[in-house]
Amino acid sequence: MRLNTTSFVNSVQAIQGARPLDSFAMTSLRTALQQADAGRTAIGHFNVSDLVTLYGIVEAARQEGVPVVVGASEAERRFIGVPQLVAIVRSLRETEGPPIFLNADHTHSLSGAVEAAKAGFDWVVCDFSSLAFEENVRRTKEAVLALKGLRGDILVEGEIGDIGSGSQIHESAPAGRRTLTTPDEARQFVEETGIDTLAPAVGNMHGVLRSMLKTDAKKRLDVPRIRAIKQRTAMFMTLHGASDTDDGDLRQAIAAGITVVHINTEVRLTWRRGIESSLTTQADEIAPYTLLAPVIQAVKRTVAARLALFNGREPQE
Repeated sequence: MRLNTTSFVNSVQAIQGARPLDSFAMTSLRTALQQADAGRTAIGHFNVSDLVTLYGIVEAARQEGVPVVVGASEAERRFIGVPQLVAIVRSLRETEGPPIFLNADHTHSLSGAVEAAKAGFDWVVCDFSSLAFEENVRRTKEAVLALKGLRGDILVEGEIGDIGSGSQIHESAPAGRRTLTTPDEARQFVEETGIDTLAPAVGNMHGVLRSMLKTDAKKRLDVPRIRAIKQRTAMFMTLHGASDTDDGDLRQAIAAGITVVHINTEVRLTWRRGIESSLTTQADEIAPYTLLAPVIQAVKRTVAARLALFNGREPQE
């Protein structure tokens, strides 16, 4: 589905005015993950903080004709509102296009996880990775039992290893050697917690370094480690902190067993640059929907390029 919008209003109308498509609507998140895993493709996960990023992401998924996961961290959920985000995504699901799933990203408390589950999120990332391994296991297992008790259909993700924090521009890499996930540790974690998806540390890192924005430097992944963890666990695996990762490494990581790829910092940078450009090129404009329309299109282009890569093809035009 091509959406050649020229204004914010047209973007909203294009998203909200389409005809329902039952074949897409029937797809569950678990089924979408199984299909991606079997085809050695990956589902793109993109975080949102406002309607501009949300509409850009949804338009990109519809252009590419692939499922997409909309994510919101605890801070993003506080800004948008948990029930508000659920309601908006639910309304978008009622229109034509591939499945849109909703994930409560990096949730650090049981209460936050329960809130998201009760509100209608499809997936919750229970992130206790900053704790010692045994405590991480205990807290994650507790969350799995609580969430599955509320809703049997909800998926729960656990995280082990160190991938840093903050989808932002960092002045320098984290001090000291980061702890990467081992295959044996991953298997133990999966077996003891009962999670549905696993987020390992395999060279990935949240945010980007300021130096990366000035050069061609990219993050690099430990692909053999990914392959070994997949073989030991046979789990759906999520790659967090994938912004500005080498494209070749991403392709190899997906072939090795990564099922979902998280992109946030790239979207935020596109949003920021788009707003700055719009304010510069339309200096006398004061209508938000006019100023923000090009930003939606910029986000759409960024997301579409990533979705195409995750599915082994060039972006649709």
